[in-house]
Amino acid sequence: MPEERLQKILSQAGIASRRKAEELITAGLVAVNGAIVTELGSKADLSKDHIKVRGKLIHAPQRLVYLAFNKPDGCVTTVSDPEGRQTVMDFIKRGGERVYPVGRLDYHSEGLLLLTNDGEFANRITSAKYHVTKTYHVKINGPLTGEQEEQFRTGISLHGKKTAPAGLKRLKVSDNPWYEVQLTEGRQNQIRIMFKSLGRLVEKLRRVKIGFLELGAIPSGRYRELTDAEVKRFQKLLSLPPG
Repeated sequence: MPEERLQKILSQAGIASRRKAEELITAGLVAVNGAIVTELGSKADLSKDHIKVRGKLIHAPQRLVYLAFNKPDGCVTTVSDPEGRQTVMDFIKRGGERVYPVGRLDYHSEGLLLLTNDGEFANRITSAKYHVTKTYHVKINGPLTGEQEEQFRTGISLHGKKTAPAGLKRLKVSDNPWYEVQLTEGRQNQIRIMFKSLGRLVEKLRRVKIGFLELGAIPSGRYRELTDAEVKRFQKLLSLPPG
């Protein structure tokens, strides 16, 4: 096998997303052939080099796994949490290949979350380059005006950078209405911050769809494996070679 960047190797081995893998490397938690590596440009060959993360030797996954999980409120979307809070991994009770979350839903957000050990799949799902639409149902503490709705759709300045155009549709007319929101980017707490900038607070936030894949009838805190047809459809959407 040719040499590849360490963060890509860790991602493909199901250790973590590329972003998290970079954090592991810079924190000095990755060793190649006995030497700690902290440079992000470092390369290795998993077929011949001994690569350890936190002292544990890693291997290429024997089988690629793709899970659809209904994340409940009150847990973090990480493999572990330094504050000791419940994580999404506490709900994944299965043997075999290790998986990790694709992207994130914040602590109080619910709904569809993908988990996998396919690093390139995870990287492309979360990359704005591939324009994978994520759909959310959001309850807020008061309706937006027509002008505010249009502002939401065209983009709002967050930390000096304007958000990409977003889909917005009111689902229910009430004092505390539900909106459907569609995003192709996923900055941290983006939906909550966008509504807050318009003077509204999010009371409930649930992701109901990623690309074509709907949350469906998966109970809260439960998960299922994607079907072969769903995996192939994602591979086509993400311009990935068939597995």
